[in-house]
Amino acid sequence: MDKHRILIVEDDLELAELTSDFLSKYEFQCFIEPNAELACKRIVQEDYDLVFLDLMLPEMDGFEVCRHVRSQYSGKIIMLTARTDVIDQVVGLEIGADDYIPKPIEPRLLLAKARAYLRAPELTEKESAPEMLSKLSYNGLALDRARRKLEINGHGIHLGDLEFRVLELFFTNPGKVISRDMIFKHIRGIEYDGVNRQVDLLISRLRSKVELDPKNPELIKTVRNQGYVLACLADS
Repeated sequence: MDKHRILIVEDDLELAELTSDFLSKYEFQCFIEPNAELACKRIVQEDYDLVFLDLMLPEMDGFEVCRHVRSQYSGKIIMLTARTDVIDQVVGLEIGADDYIPKPIEPRLLLAKARAYLRAPELTEKESAPEMLSKLSYNGLALDRARRKLEINGHGIHLGDLEFRVLELFFTNPGKVISRDMIFKHIRGIEYDGVNRQVDLLISRLRSKVELDPKNPELIKTVRNQGYVLACLADS
């Protein structure tokens, strides 16, 4: 099973390495970045399922990092800080952080948080039927909901948690146009504000992984003024 990828943005390298060593014993592959500016680039350009983001960084604080990447990064961001002011937590959550953990950090709490945010969503009784857990295949794409894997013509493709959930949304709504509102609510649990670019980013990243030519998509098609549709399902 592919490991979830976590980026630890922390300038205290000793703490970062201890955290990384602990989480790496489990179902996570950890990476460390102490530089805030480089962290911004890595979060946007590299494929991480979750970011642990220290608030007190020397170049720019965690708020600025979160504000800079949130519209372009669709994964989970959990802020870590020794500051306990409620206003800090409010600001962090309002600019797009998914959670806020005070220091000193208990490694088992980080493990629990990571698992809670990245675990597969629990299936309802209706969804737990064997056919819903089987591998769904269309035009060379095979989506295994039980193992949370995607294969294209037999080759495994790594998907981040949110990428998988969006693709799963298409597969479980055959032939339907899925609006940005629906996708955003599915991944974030809140109404789309009409401004956030997370959905566009997710679609772009999915196209880069499943399309032969992402600039001219044949599978995930845009329906003007409506949303997106997985064309192979619409045509079947």
